[in-house]
Amino acid sequence: MTDDPRIFPTASVVVPTFNRLNDLQRVIQALREQVDALRSPCQIVVVDDGSTDGTGAWLDSHSSDLGVLRLHQRNSGPARARNRGVEVSEGSVVIFLGDDTVPQPGWLCEHLEAHRIRGLNRPLAVLGYTAFPAGDSSPFLRWINEYGAQFGYALIDDPTEVPFNFFYTSNISIPRRYFRNLGGFREDFPAAAWEDIEFAYRAMDSGLSLRYQPRARVIHHHRIRVATFCERQQKSGRSAAIFARLHPELEGFLGVPRVHEAGWRTVLERPFLRVWIALGERLHGFAGGRVYRRLLDGHYLMGLAAGLREASRG
Repeated sequence: MTDDPRIFPTASVVVPTFNRLNDLQRVIQALREQVDALRSPCQIVVVDDGSTDGTGAWLDSHSSDLGVLRLHQRNSGPARARNRGVEVSEGSVVIFLGDDTVPQPGWLCEHLEAHRIRGLNRPLAVLGYTAFPAGDSSPFLRWINEYGAQFGYALIDDPTEVPFNFFYTSNISIPRRYFRNLGGFREDFPAAAWEDIEFAYRAMDSGLSLRYQPRARVIHHHRIRVATFCERQQKSGRSAAIFARLHPELEGFLGVPRVHEAGWRTVLERPFLRVWIALGERLHGFAGGRVYRRLLDGHYLMGLAAGLREASRG
């Protein structure tokens, strides 16, 4: 890219991190290589969200050599960490990146080129593609990434006009002033779920458009198991109850009318569905989207029901 005559917008890459030092080091190394090859200034901001694995000490020792601006905070969640990162950012474009999502060659240029072409005076967010490493792929992982509860890239019909619920902060960019004018992410969500989609809902209501650029690719180095992902879905359901309280017009989208389905039948069928999925990981085609969705929806609805009960008592 050193011979490229195009002038990109300035950028700040904001990475919140919590207890993933080895992954973070890999992310920063990949970022550093792309930033060094770019003609336009680019800032790397890492916000340590109260890590206990030595991340804070490593950042303090190496941030100057790596050209990283580091911040520390007590464990408060990624929404607060991202907001703090934006507060100190200087770039005209903010790019949110996960601490375990490693940028692939050309990632930074793809984000900035999209904003250069569209112009920073027009409210645009750019969504990149997040993939699992090829060696870690499985039927379950492919489904949650392309069609399911983690991401849903295969469900994007028009890459130039993507709905608000595809605003994934593992790999997305937005002009900094638009993000700040909209107040950033709400910090009252208890887990890393729905705070990014809630922001996107407000942003698109104010005129933001979301564009999908699959060439802005990152690799997601995160070991996901069915059991742990089910736990994630229950936490997501609890956060969805907060989303529904803030925006009751989205109750149908969030599944509130379906909470009655989170009953004993869901509890009783869980072991059967998990065994079915486990066999499907070994026998191609044995389990499919219907089975995955039934198991994950059951956990999500249980979390949503619990969150709604808590809201009614509070």
